[in-house]
Amino acid sequence: MSIDSFNTRGTLCAAGSSWTVFRLDAMDGTARLPYSFKVLLENLVRNEDGRKVTADQITALARWDPAAEPAIEIQFTPARVLMQDFTGVPCLVDLVAMREAMAGLGGDPARIDPRRPVELVIDHSVIADHFGSPEAFERNVELEYERNRERYQFLRWGQGALRNLRVVPPGTGICHQVNLEHLARVVFGEDGVAFPDTLVGTDSHTPMVNGLGVLGWGVGGIEAEAAMLGLPMSMLIPRVIGVKLAGALPEGSTATDLVLTIAETLRTHGVVGAFVEFYGPGVANVPLANRATIGNMSPEYGATCAIFPIDAETLSYLRLTGRGADHVALVEAYAKEQGLWHDPDRRPDYSETLEVDLSTVVPSIAGPKRPQDRIALADAACVFRAVLGGYVDCEPALSGLDESSAQSFPASDPFSLTHSRPGDTPTCFDTSGTVTCPPLEHIPVSLEDGTSFEVEHGAVVIAAITSCTNTSNPDVMVGAALLAKKAVERGLKTKPWVKTTLAPGSKVVIDYFERAGLTPYLNELGFDLVGYGCTTCIGNSGPLIDEVSRAVAGADLAVAAVLSGNRNFEGRIHPETKLNYLASPPLVVAYALAGSMNVDLTRDPLGLDATGEPVYLRDIWPSGREVQEIVSTCLRAEMFGRGYADVYAGGELWRDLPTPEGELFTWDADSTYVRRPPYFESMSRTPEPLEDIEDARVLALLGDSVTTDHISPAGSIKQDSPAGRYLSAHGLRREEFNSYGSRRGNHEVMIRGTFANIRLRNLLAPGTEGGFTRHLPDGEQTTVFDAAMRYAAEGVPLLVIAGRDYGSGSSRDWAAKGTALLGVRVVLAESFERIHRSNLVGMGVLPLQFAPGQSPRSLGLTGEETFTISGLTGAEDPPREVAVTANGRGDSIRFTAKVRIDTPTEAHYYRHGGILPYVLRSMLST
Repeated sequence: MSIDSFNTRGTLCAAGSSWTVFRLDAMDGTARLPYSFKVLLENLVRNEDGRKVTADQITALARWDPAAEPAIEIQFTPARVLMQDFTGVPCLVDLVAMREAMAGLGGDPARIDPRRPVELVIDHSVIADHFGSPEAFERNVELEYERNRERYQFLRWGQGALRNLRVVPPGTGICHQVNLEHLARVVFGEDGVAFPDTLVGTDSHTPMVNGLGVLGWGVGGIEAEAAMLGLPMSMLIPRVIGVKLAGALPEGSTATDLVLTIAETLRTHGVVGAFVEFYGPGVANVPLANRATIGNMSPEYGATCAIFPIDAETLSYLRLTGRGADHVALVEAYAKEQGLWHDPDRRPDYSETLEVDLSTVVPSIAGPKRPQDRIALADAACVFRAVLGGYVDCEPALSGLDESSAQSFPASDPFSLTHSRPGDTPTCFDTSGTVTCPPLEHIPVSLEDGTSFEVEHGAVVIAAITSCTNTSNPDVMVGAALLAKKAVERGLKTKPWVKTTLAPGSKVVIDYFERAGLTPYLNELGFDLVGYGCTTCIGNSGPLIDEVSRAVAGADLAVAAVLSGNRNFEGRIHPETKLNYLASPPLVVAYALAGSMNVDLTRDPLGLDATGEPVYLRDIWPSGREVQEIVSTCLRAEMFGRGYADVYAGGELWRDLPTPEGELFTWDADSTYVRRPPYFESMSRTPEPLEDIEDARVLALLGDSVTTDHISPAGSIKQDSPAGRYLSAHGLRREEFNSYGSRRGNHEVMIRGTFANIRLRNLLAPGTEGGFTRHLPDGEQTTVFDAAMRYAAEGVPLLVIAGRDYGSGSSRDWAAKGTALLGVRVVLAESFERIHRSNLVGMGVLPLQFAPGQSPRSLGLTGEETFTISGLTGAEDPPREVAVTANGRGDSIRFTAKVRIDTPTEAHYYRHGGILPYVLRSMLST
């Protein structure tokens, strides 16, 4: 219990029960704080122990200066941890290895156990192999269990061996939607104490629950493991950006259009690493599902979180989703007592404010490779033609780019676009002027059933209603189904080259589709249920139609995927789709009907009806009134109660899995899914002293906007890749490879797939695309993995050099783990995204940042130099700056780099070689 230096302990009565609370109004000046900071302040007060959480931290937060830059460290203790299976399996693997290491060093292995609730939802393993048939869901689930049997047995063991771990079995839904609809408490009532629900999640889209007023964000699995083991999370008091919402969405615009607009606006404004908080009268006009959609995509605009305060809409959603009356009463009473209830007439203190007028939002998509690159729907066809030259080998391609820019990621320098309203003439430019698009190729295709057609550049080969972002939102889901109904009634059909899939985040979606009688229309257009989980959005899109795939590969077509997801980074969605666009579920259906990005949905017909008359999107677009009639009559609280009544039990396939037992896991030496990681091999009880890094070689020299998708293994495993060769050597056939995500519990597979993204361009190996580099000094071109292994045998330390925004994207722990296991000691970049920088520190990798105005190009670095990092030897803690010397052929380049170890706690992690050794040594010492 807190030592409560500020005498905040009090009592709250709600629903006939009495609760201990830590009253914020007992401290002067707290009423002015942002909502999110009130939640943080309560967290500090309740967890004050005088050592990790101190009175000075509480005072610093209570007296926060909105104009101050982040500099003061506080210790945040999340109430729970949320995981999905891709990130959850390696977390459990690490904990099991820690148990063994604890035992080996003379400690008690049972101490390695989660101290707070850990909820793991298996949602990332289903692949849309089968589609367009009533049997698709059942067949995909069967394949999922065949492929992931070892992983699921391991998770079932963990559920029994770790007392605070609960596992939601496959086929239930996506973790963020399950969290929103069922797991989130909003206010905890535990052991007689009421306190705000807070969490961290091993998926960057954890802030979806911010829409419910729950403070939480995505972290790497490494940080999550520390939180699970009871360590507070070190953080600097962040900036808070207040976003005032005004107006209401106009007819024809959806929540997806709104969130793409907000992503573009906030990314342009600059909110990386900040808290974003919504306030003002317009908040009341934003339904809870829309709030969740906005919170979900906070990683796409770089914010740590994007939170809405608790209000009447929050309570209505809790009732709708089957939360009990007593619990809803506790949430209301607690929020009002603690000043957490939204007051539309009050503006808290913020670091900055900006305003978003909902009435200005227009139908939009985003792409072709970044979620913040919003395109008004009226401009979409024009923009497609403008960027096509960057994906097709033709003349003229994108003009005016120098050689070094061209060697970065394809079309990585974003075009500028004069956004238009419907009816205006769009004008598209790249960074150097008007772009001339290449001619479209027409490739004939014949299917087995005799259907013939032609595909071309820009053909939409995947149309997927998928992801947590939008399938949690009844308005856009019902909108998609109503559009399908109107299309079928007008005689329209999906183009035969389009793979169509429906993967809701919750079973409730299918319940209200069935109740509304809309399922047959979706099925008629090929949008049959393929699974309840993340599919296309994370690359589990499955194969394209075979004949289409052969045509695409044979002619090297630049084809597209359109999905209702939150991520469209290069190589993520499907290896054969070079262009990937985010869109609302109704627009996904529309693009399936149109079949091409070269069609202007605002002006061109989608097809012809039975009488030969053209049918336009505006003819079949459902009105807001039509959507609301369905939602209000067909969405019922009992659906949520029924869907989550036995959420941890699972189906027959789950219950019939043989489950190992015991305090320590028995590793299978033949397993290609779950293997003992090497993090604790030869670990001593005390850390080694810091030393300079001498004569390091560059493993990769990278451009701007390198995402964790470029770094971390993801998607399918190619047979001729290092990972593919490893699996083949273990007797697996190509069809048994599964995906990198499913094999995250095997470090041998994962390090072979690190820096192996098919769209990665390493400037050290010009003319290549994928995981290639050169071994120096001999210059032999080889894979990143093979070069790293040669350097390891030679005793050569490694570094990675990159441009701006290094590590943006998902909170993939393997982007940092793989980097460390390849032997990379340093990452030197122009700037970092928050989560990946923290993860690098957590794996003992030193993040260094060029001085303002400096870059690899301005310093003349080629990547062929050897690098020495000076200033570490003899230091008790990492210094603020280090000297870097790059020795080339006969000359040296010397400069100073900033050490991006941002808090004292991170300094401890780095000194110990990472979070896990630090935690283990801490437990051994106590």
